[in-house]
Amino acid sequence: MDVPRPEYPRPQFVRDAWLNLNGAWQFEIDRSDTGLERGLATRELEGTIVVPFCPESELSGVGDTDFMEAVWYRRTVTVPADWAGSRVLLHFGAVDHDTTVWAGGREVARHRGGFTPFTADLGEVAVPGEKLTIVVRARDSRHGVQARGKQATWYANSHCHYTRTTGIWQTVWLEPVPRTVALRRPRITPDLASGSFFLELPLSANAPGHRVRATLADGRGDVVAAEVRADLDLCPRLVLPVPADRLRVWSPRDPHLYDLTLEVLDASGAVVDTAHSYAGLRSVAVHGKRLLLNGEPVFQRLVLDQGYHPDGLMTAPTDADLVRDIELGLRAGFNGARLHQKVFEERYLHHADRLGYLVWGEFGDWGCETGVRDDNQRPDASYVTQWLEALERDHSHPSIIGWCPLNETYQPLHDRVTRLDDVTRAMFLATKQADPTRPVIDASGYAHRVPETDVYDSHCYEQDADAFAKTMEGLAQDRPYVNQAPDGRPWSVPYRGQPYFCSEFGGIWWDPEAVAGTAGDDQDSSWGYGQRPRSAEEFVARFNGLTGVLLDDPDMFGYCYTQLTDVFQERNGVYRFDRSEKVDTTLLRDAQTRPAAFENAPQRQ
Repeated sequence: MDVPRPEYPRPQFVRDAWLNLNGAWQFEIDRSDTGLERGLATRELEGTIVVPFCPESELSGVGDTDFMEAVWYRRTVTVPADWAGSRVLLHFGAVDHDTTVWAGGREVARHRGGFTPFTADLGEVAVPGEKLTIVVRARDSRHGVQARGKQATWYANSHCHYTRTTGIWQTVWLEPVPRTVALRRPRITPDLASGSFFLELPLSANAPGHRVRATLADGRGDVVAAEVRADLDLCPRLVLPVPADRLRVWSPRDPHLYDLTLEVLDASGAVVDTAHSYAGLRSVAVHGKRLLLNGEPVFQRLVLDQGYHPDGLMTAPTDADLVRDIELGLRAGFNGARLHQKVFEERYLHHADRLGYLVWGEFGDWGCETGVRDDNQRPDASYVTQWLEALERDHSHPSIIGWCPLNETYQPLHDRVTRLDDVTRAMFLATKQADPTRPVIDASGYAHRVPETDVYDSHCYEQDADAFAKTMEGLAQDRPYVNQAPDGRPWSVPYRGQPYFCSEFGGIWWDPEAVAGTAGDDQDSSWGYGQRPRSAEEFVARFNGLTGVLLDDPDMFGYCYTQLTDVFQERNGVYRFDRSEKVDTTLLRDAQTRPAAFENAPQRQ
């Protein structure tokens, strides 16, 4: 059979040699997580599945949407003979949620977290030219604290909770690397002020006489190269200053990317490891209430994108589907997205980089609700661990212009420090330590617990444009709308004059097939915000009114409209779940692409 999702899964750190393990695997559901005792780690499994699609999805060939405490995978592969002399790495793009991996009968990896990649070093287990049996168990309980994003913890979909994803849902692949010194994932940081790129090149080890070399190129050939010793530091650092006549800034108008070649050289000067990458030169800055891109006020016309697909769930059926979602956003007049409650596949970010699509990176943090009064959310240490893995993977993508580790955490402020307080601060500080170059929202919308958060925001689904304008009018006097508990108690620390935007609004319940010319609020068959419009014209008018309120506010640096597509029963997308148009999107584009007051207003502190 053809290999599904055959493209290289790690586009900013590419080696020529690799083996895609997507396709048919043996598979067995382990409803009660007793498989280890019953010998599933050592015997043939009863069914099959198409990796990388989760067993709940149609594309997996399983299509089982009931709860699975654990699932098992098994596949025997032949390690390519021409990899002799190399160490073999086994990579998983993402597996939901707690994973154990065996290879050749030995345990080679454990990982917790459903959104981030991990790697098993197969050491002496993988012998080039010989067969190797890989066994994977993924546990995914619906009970207890777990970062699960929008996955429902009850059987059926409802409101904004959707069909679960269990087990492998991103590409699995093998890769050979040198046994002596190998490159690890580079960290590429643009510095527009000096017209340079700063490179950190972590290595697997150091060896006498070894060096690392980086070469930056564009369509006209090599631009600049640099080389340093690789025997003194475990993470050599390089600076690549771009000559003025070859300097080209990355922006939505011109998403220019430089090619980057990274090499390890041994003491004789021979190249022992090579990887290919790319980089975009741009900056993000905070000036008072203004969030600037490359020193300019670019109004962020963002759309909420949850990255679900009818047949693949959290996995896009093809790479072209990732491209299409960005193109759909651009077609409707958006210039970027909040990647909501999910760490997206890295290839999505690659396409955002090359298409000039602005992105806020987010974590799928929903799943820490406990029901305990005033201490109702208790994210654990694994939240910080997984978020650091996401930051490491995505640091070098120029399309990412901000980080959002938490979303709609809610808990009243009181005189006791709670676990939510601790974890919110830990994730904020971890983000700033891992990446001081981008702004961070401590928690989007609800419980801002970190006074020094770089950006402040709110969520508001008021459907009447006049009432919405009244709600948002206080920003000019440093009294912006702030989400609070239904009983009026504060969830957030006070606003301190940071850049501010309404990061969720709209969500217009537009379900043309169900409406059939009538308004209403019957949510049995679909769900959204407010009363359903009676016509496409009414939908467009409401969209224009709501977006216009924020476009006309000189202190508002952007917004995020909910949402790009319908998702199952949630029918508030600009497009249907199958990505077909619900309304003439040129009308939405016209509404959004008129000049924003923020882009023309004089700077105010």
